[in-house]
Amino acid sequence: MVNVKRLPVPLIEHYEWQYDGACMGVDSEVFFSPEAERGAKRARREERAKALCRTCPVIDKCREHALAVREPYGVWGGLSETERAQMTRHSIAS
Repeated sequence: MVNVKRLPVPLIEHYEWQYDGACMGVDSEVFFSPEAERGAKRARREERAKALCRTCPVIDKCREHALAVREPYGVWGGLSETERAQMTRHSIAS
């Protein structure tokens, strides 16, 4: 679960970028794995999500948000939860 203390204050200015996302209107199942999804099926779903992210005008803002609040699930800013966790561990170790 996200630590809400890391979330920006609940002002629209902090979240407006989401309205410009390529993911607006896309089924969340593209970005978030169903329970017990593993292996090749998960990899294919994540690649579909990342392909959409690569077309997104707010990919950098999305990635910054996900890393700042340590989003624990899904593809955000073109990064899977595993990739974000690795980046977070690496930045903590540095």
